[in-house]
Amino acid sequence: MSLRLDFIVANSTELSRKEAKRAIHAGEVKVDGIPCRKTSTHIQPGQAVTWQGALLSIKGDRYLMLNKPRGVVSATIDSDHMTVLSLLPTEARQGLHIVGRLDKDTTGLLLLTTDGQWSHRITAPRSACAKTYRVELAEPLTPEASHHLENGVRLRDEDRPTAPARAELRGPRTVDLTITEGRYHQVRRMLAAVGNHVESLHRLRIGDIYLDSSLAPGQFRPLSDHEINSVR
Repeated sequence: MSLRLDFIVANSTELSRKEAKRAIHAGEVKVDGIPCRKTSTHIQPGQAVTWQGALLSIKGDRYLMLNKPRGVVSATIDSDHMTVLSLLPTEARQGLHIVGRLDKDTTGLLLLTTDGQWSHRITAPRSACAKTYRVELAEPLTPEASHHLENGVRLRDEDRPTAPARAELRGPRTVDLTITEGRYHQVRRMLAAVGNHVESLHRLRIGDIYLDSSLAPGQFRPLSDHEINSVR
């Protein structure tokens, strides 16, 4: 299977996709010993790609972060809506799965990987992986409601209250809510349980991995080794 040159460079070096494109345009990347300045060049199996004299090769497993836009579903295939995988180049999609889904109207940090054990460390209930969301509310969050969120609330049709959360006010109707569970539509249901309504929801963090502020909605980049290893 052929892969785009900029994808190979970004996924086998510490360069971001933008930096990889710059290196290619500058003639720093060679294919079979010849500088190649076209980022979309498709590299066939057996061709040698080098940067700064080093032979590049795609690592066995891939780890990506994506800034999910509103209206895109966290699925590999959907007949009615655009999926997060459709935001990636065709050659980058193979073998990837989504780590902790976001609903269609929620934006922000989404992780994708080919490493099943790595994603399990994040999503397994016993890991209690912290996730932080920026929540815009219909009404100001009262001190009483904040207290309930931080001590656990009982969701509709559930017997067990939520685990304690952390609520950090960023404005009268804006709160950064950190939870350690992954119940269905949990943040929206937690705010409903304290008499409020979520107007918009944006995920900022999963564990020690923070959404890269330079990524526009729909953009993605490979995780750094530090980000990958923070889960191990």
